[in-house]
Amino acid sequence: MNSILSRKKNLWITTLFLVISIKLFSLSAERVEVIYTSKFYFFFSKILRFLFGWIPFSIGDILYFIAGSWLLWKIIKNIKLCLKKQLKGKLFLQKVLKLLQGFILIYIIFNVFWGLNYNGKGIASQLDLSKMTYDTSDLRKLQNILLQKVNSSKMTLVNKNSIYPTNKDLFKRAQNCYIQTEKIYPFLHYKNPSIKSSFYGWMGNYLGFTGYYNPFTGEAQVNTTVPKFLLPYITAHEIAHQIGYAKENEANFVGYLAAVNSNDTLFLYSAYLDLFMYTNREVYYSDSVYAKQSLGLLLPQVKSDIIEWRKFSMAHTSFMEPAITWMYGKYLKLNEQPKGIRSYNEVISMLIAYYKKFGKI
Repeated sequence: MNSILSRKKNLWITTLFLVISIKLFSLSAERVEVIYTSKFYFFFSKILRFLFGWIPFSIGDILYFIAGSWLLWKIIKNIKLCLKKQLKGKLFLQKVLKLLQGFILIYIIFNVFWGLNYNGKGIASQLDLSKMTYDTSDLRKLQNILLQKVNSSKMTLVNKNSIYPTNKDLFKRAQNCYIQTEKIYPFLHYKNPSIKSSFYGWMGNYLGFTGYYNPFTGEAQVNTTVPKFLLPYITAHEIAHQIGYAKENEANFVGYLAAVNSNDTLFLYSAYLDLFMYTNREVYYSDSVYAKQSLGLLLPQVKSDIIEWRKFSMAHTSFMEPAITWMYGKYLKLNEQPKGIRSYNEVISMLIAYYKKFGKI
C-alpha cells in the first residue's frame, strides 16, 4: 500500500514539475523559437509525418473516435453511479483526481508535441513586420488590391477552363506550393507531407470547421466536403500549422505566402478570395456602402462562388455551432490569441504591414 501511495505521489510531483517547467519555458518567445520551434519541433514534426503520412487514411481521426467513445462510456458509467448514489466520498475524490491528472497529461503531451509553438516569435518576426496597426484608408487600399487579384486570378482560371483536381492531386499541389515558397523563405521548409481528408467533414459543416491539425499524429486534416474553391487555401493553412505556425492569423498568412509564391492560379484564387472576404467584412464595420460597392465590382463568376459559399453555410447551420464557436474562441484565448475567434481576421494587419514593407500583395 505504501509503495502504491509513494508512486502516486511521485507521479503527481513529476507531472506538476513538467507543467511548471513548460510554463516557465514558454515565457520567452526567443527561447521557444530557437530551442523548441527551430530545433526540437522541426525534427520531431518530420518524424511524426514520416510515421503517419504514408497511411492513406487519418490515424488521428481514428484516435479521436476511440478517445471520444471511451470518454462517452466513462460519462455514462459515472452518471449511472450518480443515479445509484454511489459516486461520493473517497470514490468521488479519486475520480476527480484521475480526471485532473488526465487533463494534466494531455496538456504536457500537447505542448511537447506542438502547443509551445503558440509562444514563439512567429512569421511577423521572421519577416520583420514591425507596424501591425492600420486605419480605414489602409483597409480600403488592401480591399481594392485584393479585388483586382481575385478578379484577375478567376479570369485566368476561366480562360484556361480549369477543373478542380482530385483531393490527392490537390494535396500534392499544396506541397509544391511550399517547395516553391521555400526558395524565397527557407524557414517555410515542408518535408514528409501528411495531408488527409477528415473523416468528420460532414460534422465539421455543422460545427463550423473546415480543417484542423492533429498535434498527436502530425496530420493535417482537410474538410473536403466544402465548396471546392475553398480547399486550396484551407490546405495551405493546415500545412502552415504542421510546420509550426500555431496561431490562426499566422497560419492564414503563411498559407497566403505559399499560395502567392507558387504561381498556381488555383491556390492564388482561393487565397485571394478568402482574404478579400476577410477584408471586406472589416471594411463593412466602418463603411458598409463602400464594402457593398466593392462586392458589386467582382466578376460574375466570383459572385457565383460567393453565393455558393453562402448557400452551403446556410444549409449547414446548426444550433450547436454557436456553442462550438464559443468554446473554440476560449481555446484560442488560452493559447496566446486574445481576440479568440476573431484571431483569423488579424491576418489583415499582417497583410497591410507586408504591403507597406514589400510593396506587393
